[in-house]
Amino acid sequence: MEDFYREYILDHYRNPRNRGVIESPDITYADSNPLCGDEIQIDLLVKDGLVDDVKFSGRGCAISQASVSMLTEMIEGKPIDEVKEITKEDVLELLGITLTPVRVKCALLGLKVLKSGVYGIEAAEDEDL
Repeated sequence: MEDFYREYILDHYRNPRNRGVIESPDITYADSNPLCGDEIQIDLLVKDGLVDDVKFSGRGCAISQASVSMLTEMIEGKPIDEVKEITKEDVLELLGITLTPVRVKCALLGLKVLKSGVYGIEAAEDEDL
């Protein structure tokens, strides 16, 4: 089963969903992982409390880029309140493979950026993810 997820991760890395920027986003936030150099920015358009559009940009390893691509697909059309409830377990479940502690940081960078943006805070602590 992990082979399936590896292929799924590589597909999201090679063909990322929602890559780009939104010209005038309602929410935007960027952060990086200093351990490996991954960088992610997420832009959201919010209409009537729902994620109307989402884009991400940045660079990084296959895990960080695939994870944020999957995350953007997950939140499209969802209420912001539901987006705030997404957990690190949800993101790790999307990936479907066992990760080393360093790779977990890569996988969760997109969630950290997303939560920092929707909560309007400067940085999210890993425990709050």
